[in-house]
Amino acid sequence: MEESPRSGMSSPEAKVGMQVEDLWDVQEPQLSPTEKLNACFESIPVSAFPPAPSSQVIEINSDASLGEAVQLLSQNNILSAPVVDVDAPEDASWIDRYIGMVEFAGIVVWILHQSEKKDESDDLELLKDESNATTGPAVAAAVNGVSSPNKLGDLSPRSAAIISGRFFEALTTSDFYKNTKVRDISGSFRWAPFLALQKSNSFLTMLLLLSKYRMKSVPVVDPGECKIHNIITQPAVIHMLKECAGLQWFENWGTRTLSELDLPLMKPNRMIKVYEDEPVLQAFKLMRQKGIGGVPVVENGGRKAVGNISIRDVRFLLIAPEIYKNYKTITAKNFLTAVRSYLEEQKEASPLLHGMVTCGRDSTIKDVIMKLDANKIHRIYVVDNEGNLEGVVTLRDIISKLVHEPRNYFGDFFDGVFPLPENSRV
Repeated sequence: MEESPRSGMSSPEAKVGMQVEDLWDVQEPQLSPTEKLNACFESIPVSAFPPAPSSQVIEINSDASLGEAVQLLSQNNILSAPVVDVDAPEDASWIDRYIGMVEFAGIVVWILHQSEKKDESDDLELLKDESNATTGPAVAAAVNGVSSPNKLGDLSPRSAAIISGRFFEALTTSDFYKNTKVRDISGSFRWAPFLALQKSNSFLTMLLLLSKYRMKSVPVVDPGECKIHNIITQPAVIHMLKECAGLQWFENWGTRTLSELDLPLMKPNRMIKVYEDEPVLQAFKLMRQKGIGGVPVVENGGRKAVGNISIRDVRFLLIAPEIYKNYKTITAKNFLTAVRSYLEEQKEASPLLHGMVTCGRDSTIKDVIMKLDANKIHRIYVVDNEGNLEGVVTLRDIISKLVHEPRNYFGDFFDGVFPLPENSRV
């Protein structure tokens, strides 16, 4: 007797997949597979999504210092958290209680950006007083509440070494780092509005917010209790999909190749990348300017990727400044090497310890999901038979191919959220 695909599927994520399967079986036969999936996910309340570990559902007060926020995010090993307005009245609704979502990487990039100098003469001024972390006009402006950053100039290996070395170590112990409040960086890079779902909202709404509307995470609130019930992230959705392997609806969708789904979305000549001998700060500069979460590191003069730098990796400028002390120039290649050494010494698991994770255009979406989930990464690079870069596929790209937005679906859902703070991305 043939074993049922459901045999052995006991995880909370798999149980959600089985709900989709039951709904899939009763959909009208004339519906396309995509229309069927839309109908299935619209029928499941978001309250059915497996809860995140309690340590990952934390809040940060708006009057917390940047240092306190970084420590709290680090201790709980999470990338972002909702910010509570400490000045909101006790009986405030959840809409008025939260002012946004702050990311670890956003804090670090903001600090780094405030410490940039307009030109090389400011770098020389910085060297005169490395012990004072508020030296220089950019940091002085930040201390005085000026949070609108100047554009980064071209970075030389020399200036990268200056900023990444003793200066950054001094900055993280400065009054500037300790006294600047989380609310002071509202609207900065990777700050997101607090756009929450109620427990009765559907999976379809959640999936669209995490894909088409570019949310990295979606809080789920209980209006009656005015508290956060769950926080659903893009990686959590990818893990759920991985747990659904073997179910009919998943196999129907997941066995399609990237090329059949028109992935990757970006053409090779439009890929944003850094070469291995460029300063690592150039990589973070590009991420901030282009609003992206990572860039490939490419061999000099070629198209072969030798590594990946994620916006999450900017944390090493804060938590491990000692890794730079023996480097006169901090290139992208040296950064990857130094971070790997640090992680090995700390015995800390990280995708950076492994080689590049890649796939081909003929890879199935199922294979890509398995790789992304197994390696705990947010993007996978598409390469040709010679290993040359052909594009990148992100978690958002995958979720966007699972569902589509029906006409006038959201109605007035975004009222009160838009216009968004300057530089924010939904």
